[in-house]
Amino acid sequence: MNDKGSTVSLAIFDLDNTLLSTDSDHAWGEFLLEQGAVDPIAYREANERFMADYQAGNLDMAAFLEVALKPLADNTPEQLAAWHQQFMASKIEPHILPKAEELLARHRTKGDTLLIITATNRFITQPIAKRLGVDHLIAVEPERIDGHYTGRALGVPSYREGKVTRLKQWLEEQEQSMDEAWFYSDSHNDLPLLEQVDHPVAVDPDDTLRNVAEERQWRIMSLRD
Repeated sequence: MNDKGSTVSLAIFDLDNTLLSTDSDHAWGEFLLEQGAVDPIAYREANERFMADYQAGNLDMAAFLEVALKPLADNTPEQLAAWHQQFMASKIEPHILPKAEELLARHRTKGDTLLIITATNRFITQPIAKRLGVDHLIAVEPERIDGHYTGRALGVPSYREGKVTRLKQWLEEQEQSMDEAWFYSDSHNDLPLLEQVDHPVAVDPDDTLRNVAEERQWRIMSLRD
């Protein structure tokens, strides 16, 4: 826990379309299609539909996770690891924003605790967080038994109000304070958490979030070149 009176604070970051100029969940679906690992018609239709539902703010998270986590259960850990290396090189590395890395570096230099919180699952996002040098990650937790994914999720998904729930759990575990916390996000889906922090920042926001940020005089910034 930070000492009382310390200027060190918690800096929370959404991942997709905030620190990255892509949605890693959707990109993973595109990657699986390119590998021929999923049904080319049904999976593409579902991937596009879920993305549109997310953007509209009415994603059925349970239905989405049933589809999104199935490829983890259908393939060996070795195959998944090999695919993820290729995925990082082809789908993620080109979308890591230099200005995002600079933002992370500024908070790191201040001594702030860096945390990524995302509605994308940990299998996809843990290596991305590591690449960005962020030690703390809250993500959807895919269940594993004896090292193999089951296709099910554990606990509360970190989506919309679920991000607030999961963050509160994490704060208790880490004995971390929310005093003077920052949260950077592009999405109106993150309004429940943006409303909880002292320093909400809209990053390349969608139209709904931009309107709310302007009305409430929140900071608006861009990490795109």
